[in-house]
Amino acid sequence: MLRHVFIFSFLVAVYISNFSVQAQVTGSSLHFSSKRLNRVDSFLQSWVDEGKIPHAVSMIIHRGETVHHKAYGWADAEKQKPIATDAIFRIASQTKLVTSIAVMMLYEQGHFLLEDPISKYIPAFANPKVLESYDSTTLEYETISANREVMIRDLLTHTAGIPYEHPLWARTDFEIPFLASLENVVLEDAINQLANRPLVHQPGERFSYGPNTDILGRLVEVISGQSLAEYFQEHIFTPLGMNDTYFYLPPEKADRLVTLFQKESADALLEVSTEETYQNFPRSGEQSYYLGGAGLVSTAADYAKVCQIILNKGVYNNLRLLSPLTVELMARNHIGDSEVWDRRDKFGYGLMVITENSHYGDQAPVGSVKWGGAYCSEYTIDFENDLVMQVYTNVMPIHNYSEFVRKYRVLVYQALVNED
Repeated sequence: MLRHVFIFSFLVAVYISNFSVQAQVTGSSLHFSSKRLNRVDSFLQSWVDEGKIPHAVSMIIHRGETVHHKAYGWADAEKQKPIATDAIFRIASQTKLVTSIAVMMLYEQGHFLLEDPISKYIPAFANPKVLESYDSTTLEYETISANREVMIRDLLTHTAGIPYEHPLWARTDFEIPFLASLENVVLEDAINQLANRPLVHQPGERFSYGPNTDILGRLVEVISGQSLAEYFQEHIFTPLGMNDTYFYLPPEKADRLVTLFQKESADALLEVSTEETYQNFPRSGEQSYYLGGAGLVSTAADYAKVCQIILNKGVYNNLRLLSPLTVELMARNHIGDSEVWDRRDKFGYGLMVITENSHYGDQAPVGSVKWGGAYCSEYTIDFENDLVMQVYTNVMPIHNYSEFVRKYRVLVYQALVNED
């Protein structure tokens, strides 16, 4: 039934699209070709029609102007509800950039130094231990003392030795809810429990992606005296006019949240996700868990403002959240010779940095920054071309995440030319 519904989505997209092409302006000679941008439309529509994804929203901003903002497919295919460009998506790890911006705002106010041990603010992290050996059957383990404390900069760069995929993940005495929770969980308790877990390597040794930014969210709470949701709302969302970004949706906006789907393999059918927590957390449950590494929902238009704060070196619409030098600090390599997985890219403070050896960034110029989310979404911020691109869907698991987001980026860049 679901596949039959998808074939009607092309006609729907004609009515729900919001599309404009920018004329050539002064500065860089490159501008977007409307003809070549049609390839972006064809690509995203084909993935919907073929049942690879249920829906998508694309947004491209060039020199401060929206040159492409379109929606494809269905927000709720079972109800034949077409998606709109203001659809609300679960953005998972795109939350990390918002939290990192909050951390750097507090850093600029003189509340801490990046070399400060996190235990200075969250005492549960004092005297960290490093995993030396473990039994995969009994989950018993032995540790050695870390050679130093975990610093705030280690958490910003994911080099603290605190990964998501921990060898002792099955132990319940130091695990926390991963992306969301329907239970009565509060961040303070979760982070204190996480602090009991041994590090998988010495602090600062290498890139190990994990719940580091969740710890930083708790740091924001400790320093500000506010919950993370309150801090975001007062200091980032309201000033930027981000009216559709939340940890938990108000009832009047709940119907704009897209349905979460799952696709286990290339041959599997696209199906509505049966994972109740991830499907329903933005609009049900206890709604007490403000997870700084994964918990937000947002729209493409709202999150574009976060991206433009970085692109514009700390300012958007005459509102300055960070200094240019702080943004430059965030957007450069802080992991040394280590690399982000097999991508041959680097990591700054809350941002992946594309290198000349990248096996992931494709045409993006060296020094561009990006990240994405586990529900399948991604942004790229290109300083050289004054460009932000975003693509959103909500499918988890999705076996071809990398193919989807990279092909989208390739097609955006091929449209950035000198002729129409």
